[in-house]
Amino acid sequence: MGSCMKNKWAKKDGSKLLRLADPATVTDDAFVLIKAVSDGTALSAADEKNLSRRKLASKKKGTYFVLSKGPQFKATFVKQEACLTKEMLANGSWQQNPPKPANLDSLGAAVAGGYFHPLLKVRAEFRRILMNMGFEEMPTNRWVESSFWNFDSLFQPQSHPARDAHDTFFIKSPASTLTVPEDYYERVKTMHESGGHGSIGYRYDFKQEEAFKNLLRTHTTAISSSMLYRLANDYKATGVFTPKKYFSVDRVFRNESMDNTHLCEFHQVEGLVADRNLSLKHLIGMIKTFFEAIGITQLRFKPAFNPYTEPSMEVFGFHPDLGKWTEIGNSGMFRPEMLAPMGLPPDVRVIAWGLSLERPTMIKYRIRNIRDLFGHKVDLNMMKESPLARFP
Repeated sequence: MGSCMKNKWAKKDGSKLLRLADPATVTDDAFVLIKAVSDGTALSAADEKNLSRRKLASKKKGTYFVLSKGPQFKATFVKQEACLTKEMLANGSWQQNPPKPANLDSLGAAVAGGYFHPLLKVRAEFRRILMNMGFEEMPTNRWVESSFWNFDSLFQPQSHPARDAHDTFFIKSPASTLTVPEDYYERVKTMHESGGHGSIGYRYDFKQEEAFKNLLRTHTTAISSSMLYRLANDYKATGVFTPKKYFSVDRVFRNESMDNTHLCEFHQVEGLVADRNLSLKHLIGMIKTFFEAIGITQLRFKPAFNPYTEPSMEVFGFHPDLGKWTEIGNSGMFRPEMLAPMGLPPDVRVIAWGLSLERPTMIKYRIRNIRDLFGHKVDLNMMKESPLARFP
Protein backbone atom coordinates (compact mmCIF):
# COMPACT_ATOMS: atom_id res chain seq x y z
CA MET A 1 0.00 0.00 0.00
CA GLY A 2 2.84 2.37 0.82
CA SER A 3 4.42 1.86 -2.62
CA CYS A 4 1.10 2.40 -4.40
CA MET A 5 0.58 5.71 -2.62
CA LYS A 6 4.20 6.74 -3.18
CA ASN A 7 4.07 5.99 -6.92
CA LYS A 8 0.59 7.64 -7.19
CA TRP A 9 -1.03 4.44 -8.36
CA ALA A 10 -3.83 4.93 -5.86
CA LYS A 11 -5.18 7.33 -3.26
CA LYS A 12 -7.47 7.27 -0.29
CA ASP A 13 -10.75 9.17 -0.27
CA GLY A 14 -12.09 8.90 3.22
CA SER A 15 -12.54 5.21 3.86
CA LYS A 16 -12.33 4.43 0.16
CA LEU A 17 -9.26 3.54 -1.94
CA LEU A 18 -9.35 5.01 -5.48
CA ARG A 19 -7.26 3.79 -8.45
CA LEU A 20 -5.30 6.49 -10.29
CA ALA A 21 -3.27 4.44 -12.81
CA ASP A 22 -4.10 1.86 -15.42
CA PRO A 23 -2.89 -1.58 -14.25
CA ALA A 24 -1.61 -2.27 -17.74
CA THR A 25 0.84 0.60 -17.45
CA VAL A 26 2.03 -0.12 -13.90
CA THR A 27 5.44 -1.81 -13.39
CA ASP A 28 6.06 -3.40 -9.97
CA ASP A 29 9.79 -2.79 -9.39
CA ALA A 30 9.83 -5.00 -6.26
CA PHE A 31 8.40 -7.94 -8.23
CA VAL A 32 11.02 -7.41 -10.93
CA LEU A 33 13.85 -7.39 -8.36
CA ILE A 34 12.56 -10.54 -6.60
CA LYS A 35 12.34 -12.32 -9.96
CA ALA A 36 15.90 -11.21 -10.74
CA VAL A 37 17.08 -12.65 -7.42
CA SER A 38 15.38 -15.96 -8.16
CA ASP A 39 17.11 -16.03 -11.56
CA GLY A 40 20.51 -15.49 -9.92
CA THR A 41 21.03 -11.93 -11.09
CA ALA A 42 23.19 -9.74 -8.84
CA LEU A 43 21.51 -6.68 -7.36
CA SER A 44 22.90 -3.30 -6.50
CA ALA A 45 23.50 -2.40 -2.87
CA ALA A 46 20.56 0.02 -2.94
CA ASP A 47 18.17 -2.64 -4.32
CA GLU A 48 19.40 -5.19 -1.73
CA LYS A 49 18.81 -2.66 1.02
CA ASN A 50 15.34 -1.85 -0.29
CA LEU A 51 14.23 -5.49 -0.42
CA SER A 52 15.78 -6.25 2.97
CA ARG A 53 14.06 -3.23 4.56
CA ARG A 54 10.72 -4.38 3.23
CA LYS A 55 11.51 -7.93 4.43
CA LEU A 56 10.97 -9.23 0.90
CA ALA A 57 14.46 -10.80 0.78
CA SER A 58 17.37 -11.58 3.10
CA LYS A 59 21.05 -12.37 2.58
CA LYS A 60 22.44 -15.78 3.58
CA LYS A 61 25.99 -17.02 3.24
CA GLY A 62 26.45 -20.49 1.79
CA THR A 63 29.58 -22.62 1.46
CA TYR A 64 29.88 -25.09 -1.38
CA PHE A 65 32.45 -27.81 -1.94
CA VAL A 66 33.45 -29.46 -5.14
CA LEU A 67 34.83 -32.99 -4.78
CA SER A 68 36.94 -34.76 -7.38
CA LYS A 69 39.08 -37.88 -7.42
CA GLY A 70 42.69 -37.40 -6.39
CA PRO A 71 45.80 -39.39 -7.38
CA GLN A 72 45.50 -41.58 -4.24
CA PHE A 73 41.80 -42.33 -4.71
CA LYS A 74 40.73 -45.90 -3.89
CA ALA A 75 37.35 -47.52 -3.97
CA THR A 76 37.78 -48.86 -0.42
CA PHE A 77 39.27 -47.07 2.60
CA VAL A 78 42.70 -48.33 3.62
CA LYS A 79 44.15 -47.08 6.87
CA GLN A 80 47.72 -45.86 6.58
CA GLU A 81 50.20 -47.33 9.01
CA ALA A 82 51.76 -44.95 11.49
CA CYS A 83 55.15 -46.64 11.43
CA LEU A 84 57.13 -49.30 9.61
CA THR A 85 57.51 -52.72 11.17
CA LYS A 86 59.88 -55.58 10.56
CA GLU A 87 57.08 -57.70 9.10
CA MET A 88 56.09 -54.95 6.62
CA LEU A 89 59.67 -54.69 5.38
CA ALA A 90 59.96 -58.47 5.12
CA ASN A 91 56.77 -59.14 3.14
CA GLY A 92 56.84 -55.93 1.10
CA SER A 93 53.39 -54.81 2.16
CA TRP A 94 54.68 -51.31 2.79
CA GLN A 95 54.92 -50.79 -0.98
CA GLN A 96 51.18 -51.38 -1.50
CA ASN A 97 50.23 -49.33 1.50
CA PRO A 98 52.94 -46.75 2.22
CA PRO A 99 53.00 -45.46 5.82
CA LYS A 100 51.99 -41.97 6.79
CA PRO A 101 54.53 -39.27 5.94
CA ALA A 102 56.72 -38.30 8.89
CA ASN A 103 58.43 -35.01 9.65
CA LEU A 104 61.89 -36.11 10.72
CA ASP A 105 62.88 -32.53 11.59
CA SER A 106 60.17 -32.07 14.26
CA LEU A 107 61.22 -32.05 17.91
CA GLY A 108 58.20 -33.95 19.19
CA ALA A 109 56.37 -33.46 22.46
CA ALA A 110 58.37 -32.30 25.47
CA VAL A 111 59.38 -35.12 27.76
CA ALA A 112 57.64 -34.82 31.14
CA GLY A 113 60.28 -35.37 33.79
CA GLY A 114 59.83 -35.93 37.49
CA TYR A 115 58.72 -33.14 39.81
CA PHE A 116 59.55 -32.65 43.46
CA HIS A 117 56.68 -32.71 45.92
CA PRO A 118 56.32 -29.47 47.98
CA LEU A 119 57.31 -31.42 51.11
CA LEU A 120 60.55 -32.47 49.44
CA LYS A 121 61.23 -28.89 48.37
CA VAL A 122 60.82 -27.57 51.92
CA ARG A 123 62.79 -30.53 53.28
CA ALA A 124 65.70 -29.75 50.95
CA GLU A 125 65.67 -26.12 52.07
CA PHE A 126 65.60 -27.11 55.76
CA ARG A 127 68.52 -29.50 55.21
CA ARG A 128 70.50 -26.71 53.55
CA ILE A 129 69.83 -24.32 56.43
CA LEU A 130 70.72 -26.87 59.13
CA MET A 131 73.89 -27.97 57.37
CA ASN A 132 74.93 -24.33 57.05
CA MET A 133 74.46 -24.10 60.83
CA GLY A 134 76.95 -26.96 61.24
CA PHE A 135 74.52 -29.82 61.87
CA GLU A 136 75.12 -33.42 60.80
CA GLU A 137 72.23 -35.50 59.46
CA MET A 138 71.29 -38.65 61.36
CA PRO A 139 70.40 -41.93 59.57
CA THR A 140 66.62 -42.22 59.88
CA ASN A 141 65.75 -45.02 57.45
CA ARG A 142 64.47 -47.33 60.22
CA TRP A 143 60.73 -46.80 60.57
CA VAL A 144 60.15 -49.82 62.81
CA GLU A 145 61.61 -49.33 66.28
CA SER A 146 61.48 -51.23 69.53
CA SER A 147 59.67 -49.69 72.47
CA PHE A 148 63.02 -49.65 74.24
CA TRP A 149 64.56 -47.08 71.87
CA ASN A 150 61.30 -45.23 71.19
CA PHE A 151 60.21 -44.87 74.84
CA ASP A 152 62.35 -46.54 77.53
CA SER A 153 65.71 -45.03 76.57
CA LEU A 154 64.02 -41.60 76.73
CA PHE A 155 62.99 -42.20 80.37
CA GLN A 156 59.32 -42.45 79.39
CA PRO A 157 57.52 -44.79 81.83
CA GLN A 158 55.92 -47.97 80.54
CA SER A 159 52.56 -46.83 81.93
CA HIS A 160 52.59 -43.59 79.92
CA PRO A 161 49.36 -43.03 77.89
CA ALA A 162 51.37 -42.45 74.69
CA ARG A 163 52.39 -46.12 74.80
CA ASP A 164 48.78 -47.26 74.51
CA ALA A 165 47.43 -48.79 71.28
CA HIS A 166 45.11 -45.80 70.95
CA ASP A 167 48.16 -43.59 70.29
CA THR A 168 50.79 -45.95 68.85
CA PHE A 169 50.85 -48.43 65.95
CA PHE A 170 52.29 -51.71 67.24
CA ILE A 171 53.65 -54.34 64.85
CA LYS A 172 52.00 -57.77 64.79
CA SER A 173 54.78 -59.64 62.99
CA PRO A 174 57.48 -59.56 64.17
CA ALA A 175 55.86 -58.41 67.39
CA SER A 176 59.08 -57.96 69.35
CA THR A 177 62.72 -57.14 68.72
CA LEU A 178 65.42 -59.75 69.13
CA THR A 179 67.96 -57.84 71.17
CA VAL A 180 69.04 -54.52 72.63
CA PRO A 181 72.42 -53.61 74.21
CA GLU A 182 72.34 -55.66 77.44
CA ASP A 183 74.47 -53.43 79.66
CA TYR A 184 72.62 -50.32 78.51
CA TYR A 185 69.27 -52.09 78.98
CA GLU A 186 70.13 -52.90 82.60
CA ARG A 187 71.13 -49.31 83.35
CA VAL A 188 67.91 -47.98 81.79
CA LYS A 189 65.88 -50.53 83.75
CA THR A 190 67.56 -49.50 87.02
CA MET A 191 66.92 -45.83 86.30
CA HIS A 192 63.21 -46.52 85.73
CA GLU A 193 62.81 -48.72 88.81
CA SER A 194 64.92 -47.01 91.45
CA GLY A 195 66.48 -43.92 89.88
CA GLY A 196 70.01 -42.65 90.30
CA HIS A 197 72.11 -39.51 89.95
CA GLY A 198 69.73 -37.62 92.22
CA SER A 199 66.51 -39.12 90.80
CA ILE A 200 64.17 -41.59 92.52
CA GLY A 201 62.94 -43.05 89.21
CA TYR A 202 59.36 -44.10 88.61
CA ARG A 203 59.22 -46.86 91.29
CA TYR A 204 57.64 -49.67 89.23
CA ASP A 205 58.62 -53.08 87.87
CA PHE A 206 60.27 -52.61 84.48
CA LYS A 207 59.02 -55.32 82.06
CA GLN A 208 61.18 -56.69 79.29
CA GLU A 209 58.23 -57.83 77.14
CA GLU A 210 56.97 -54.25 77.10
CA ALA A 211 60.38 -52.87 76.21
CA PHE A 212 60.89 -55.36 73.37
CA LYS A 213 57.59 -54.60 71.56
CA ASN A 214 58.01 -53.44 67.96
CA LEU A 215 56.16 -50.36 66.73
CA LEU A 216 56.12 -47.71 64.05
CA ARG A 217 58.23 -44.96 65.55
CA THR A 218 56.21 -42.12 67.03
CA HIS A 219 59.09 -39.61 66.80
CA THR A 220 62.60 -39.39 65.40
CA THR A 221 63.87 -38.85 68.95
CA ALA A 222 64.31 -42.64 68.98
CA ILE A 223 67.15 -42.10 66.49
CA SER A 224 68.50 -39.23 68.60
CA SER A 225 68.73 -41.56 71.60
CA SER A 226 70.58 -44.16 69.55
CA MET A 227 73.05 -41.56 68.23
CA LEU A 228 73.73 -40.24 71.73
CA TYR A 229 74.37 -43.81 72.90
CA ARG A 230 76.95 -44.20 70.10
CA LEU A 231 78.50 -40.87 71.11
CA ALA A 232 78.81 -42.13 74.70
CA ASN A 233 80.46 -45.35 73.48
CA ASP A 234 82.99 -43.32 71.52
CA TYR A 235 83.76 -41.36 74.67
CA LYS A 236 84.24 -44.57 76.65
CA ALA A 237 86.58 -45.97 73.99
CA THR A 238 88.74 -42.85 73.50
CA GLY A 239 88.29 -40.91 76.72
CA VAL A 240 87.63 -37.80 74.65
CA PHE A 241 84.19 -36.27 74.32
CA THR A 242 83.46 -34.69 70.93
CA PRO A 243 80.58 -32.14 70.84
CA LYS A 244 78.00 -32.95 68.19
CA LYS A 245 75.13 -31.22 66.39
CA TYR A 246 72.64 -33.63 64.85
CA PHE A 247 69.44 -33.18 62.85
CA SER A 248 66.90 -35.37 61.07
CA VAL A 249 63.88 -34.89 58.78
CA ASP A 250 61.83 -38.04 58.33
CA ARG A 251 58.46 -39.72 58.71
CA VAL A 252 56.81 -40.68 62.01
CA PHE A 253 53.51 -42.41 62.80
CA ARG A 254 50.85 -41.81 65.43
CA ASN A 255 47.37 -43.23 65.88
CA GLU A 256 45.56 -39.90 65.81
CA SER A 257 42.17 -38.70 64.59
CA MET A 258 42.57 -37.20 61.13
CA ASP A 259 41.34 -33.71 60.31
CA ASN A 260 42.45 -30.68 58.29
CA THR A 261 45.74 -30.38 60.20
CA HIS A 262 46.43 -33.92 61.48
CA LEU A 263 47.29 -37.23 59.83
CA CYS A 264 48.36 -40.61 61.15
CA GLU A 265 51.74 -40.12 59.51
CA PHE A 266 53.72 -36.94 59.10
CA HIS A 267 57.30 -35.69 58.93
CA GLN A 268 59.25 -34.47 61.93
CA VAL A 269 62.16 -32.03 61.84
CA GLU A 270 64.44 -32.51 64.85
CA GLY A 271 67.70 -30.96 65.92
CA LEU A 272 69.92 -31.50 68.96
CA VAL A 273 73.23 -30.24 70.29
CA ALA A 274 75.40 -32.21 72.74
CA ASP A 275 78.14 -30.25 74.50
CA ARG A 276 79.46 -29.42 77.93
CA ASN A 277 77.64 -26.96 80.21
CA LEU A 278 74.84 -26.07 77.84
CA SER A 279 71.90 -24.15 79.31
CA LEU A 280 68.44 -22.94 78.41
CA LYS A 281 69.81 -19.75 76.85
CA HIS A 282 71.79 -21.85 74.36
CA LEU A 283 68.57 -23.67 73.43
CA ILE A 284 66.65 -20.41 72.93
CA GLY A 285 69.49 -18.95 70.87
CA MET A 286 69.68 -22.03 68.63
CA ILE A 287 65.91 -22.03 68.07
CA LYS A 288 65.92 -18.33 67.20
CA THR A 289 68.77 -18.82 64.75
CA PHE A 290 66.96 -21.62 62.93
CA PHE A 291 63.55 -19.97 62.76
CA GLU A 292 65.03 -16.65 61.66
CA ALA A 293 66.69 -18.55 58.80
CA ILE A 294 63.26 -19.72 57.60
CA GLY A 295 61.74 -16.26 57.96
CA ILE A 296 60.01 -16.49 61.36
CA THR A 297 61.42 -13.68 63.49
CA GLN A 298 58.66 -13.16 66.07
CA LEU A 299 58.93 -15.99 68.61
CA ARG A 300 57.52 -16.71 72.05
CA PHE A 301 58.33 -19.52 74.46
CA LYS A 302 55.92 -21.15 76.86
CA PRO A 303 56.82 -23.64 79.65
CA ALA A 304 55.62 -27.17 78.89
CA PHE A 305 56.03 -30.77 80.04
CA ASN A 306 57.73 -33.62 78.17
CA PRO A 307 58.66 -36.97 79.77
CA TYR A 308 62.27 -36.81 78.61
CA THR A 309 63.09 -33.07 78.72
CA GLU A 310 63.31 -30.69 81.65
CA PRO A 311 62.95 -27.77 81.32
CA SER A 312 60.63 -27.98 78.31
CA MET A 313 59.22 -25.21 76.14
CA GLU A 314 56.60 -24.86 73.43
CA VAL A 315 57.63 -22.52 70.62
CA PHE A 316 55.08 -20.07 69.21
CA GLY A 317 55.51 -17.92 66.11
CA PHE A 318 53.43 -15.04 64.80
CA HIS A 319 51.56 -16.02 61.62
CA PRO A 320 51.19 -12.87 59.46
CA ASP A 321 48.46 -14.38 57.26
CA LEU A 322 46.34 -15.54 60.19
CA GLY A 323 47.25 -12.50 62.29
CA LYS A 324 47.81 -14.54 65.46
CA TRP A 325 50.37 -16.58 67.38
CA THR A 326 50.46 -20.29 66.53
CA GLU A 327 52.43 -23.23 67.94
CA ILE A 328 55.26 -24.19 65.60
CA GLY A 329 57.46 -26.52 67.66
CA ASN A 330 58.52 -28.08 70.93
CA SER A 331 61.86 -28.05 72.71
CA GLY A 332 63.73 -28.84 75.90
CA MET A 333 66.87 -30.18 77.55
CA PHE A 334 67.22 -33.95 77.84
CA ARG A 335 66.83 -35.10 81.43
CA PRO A 336 69.83 -36.51 83.35
CA GLU A 337 67.83 -39.74 83.85
CA MET A 338 68.02 -40.19 80.08
CA LEU A 339 71.68 -39.24 79.59
CA ALA A 340 73.25 -40.88 82.65
CA PRO A 341 72.59 -44.52 81.62
CA MET A 342 74.28 -43.84 78.28
CA GLY A 343 77.58 -43.05 79.97
CA LEU A 344 78.04 -39.46 78.82
CA PRO A 345 80.25 -37.18 80.98
CA PRO A 346 78.31 -35.63 83.90
CA ASP A 347 78.75 -32.07 82.63
CA VAL A 348 77.43 -32.83 79.13
CA ARG A 349 74.02 -31.37 78.37
CA VAL A 350 71.83 -31.99 75.34
CA ILE A 351 69.43 -29.37 74.02
CA ALA A 352 66.81 -30.42 71.45
CA TRP A 353 63.88 -29.03 69.49
CA GLY A 354 61.47 -30.31 66.87
CA LEU A 355 58.60 -29.34 64.59
CA SER A 356 56.55 -30.91 61.85
CA LEU A 357 57.51 -30.46 58.19
CA GLU A 358 53.90 -30.23 57.03
CA ARG A 359 52.92 -27.09 58.93
CA PRO A 360 55.57 -24.73 57.49
CA THR A 361 54.94 -26.28 54.06
CA MET A 362 51.22 -25.54 54.31
CA ILE A 363 52.00 -21.97 55.35
CA LYS A 364 54.55 -21.57 52.56
CA TYR A 365 52.20 -22.78 49.80
CA ARG A 366 48.93 -21.46 51.32
CA ILE A 367 47.43 -24.96 51.74
CA ARG A 368 44.57 -25.14 54.25
CA ASN A 369 43.92 -28.91 54.31
CA ILE A 370 46.82 -31.25 55.05
CA ARG A 371 45.12 -33.97 52.95
CA ASP A 372 45.64 -31.75 49.90
CA LEU A 373 49.36 -31.85 50.66
CA PHE A 374 50.00 -35.45 51.65
CA GLY A 375 47.95 -38.53 50.76
CA HIS A 376 45.79 -39.93 47.98
CA LYS A 377 43.88 -36.67 47.45
CA VAL A 378 46.95 -34.72 46.31
CA ASP A 379 46.58 -32.98 42.95
CA LEU A 380 49.55 -34.03 40.80
CA ASN A 381 49.48 -30.70 38.95
CA MET A 382 50.35 -29.03 42.26
CA MET A 383 53.81 -30.60 42.08
CA LYS A 384 54.36 -29.20 38.59
CA GLU A 385 53.12 -25.72 39.43
CA SER A 386 54.50 -25.17 42.94
CA PRO A 387 57.61 -22.96 42.96
CA LEU A 388 60.87 -23.68 44.68
CA ALA A 389 60.81 -23.33 48.45
CA ARG A 390 63.22 -20.52 49.28
CA PHE A 391 63.31 -19.04 52.73
CA PRO A 392 64.89 -15.62 53.33
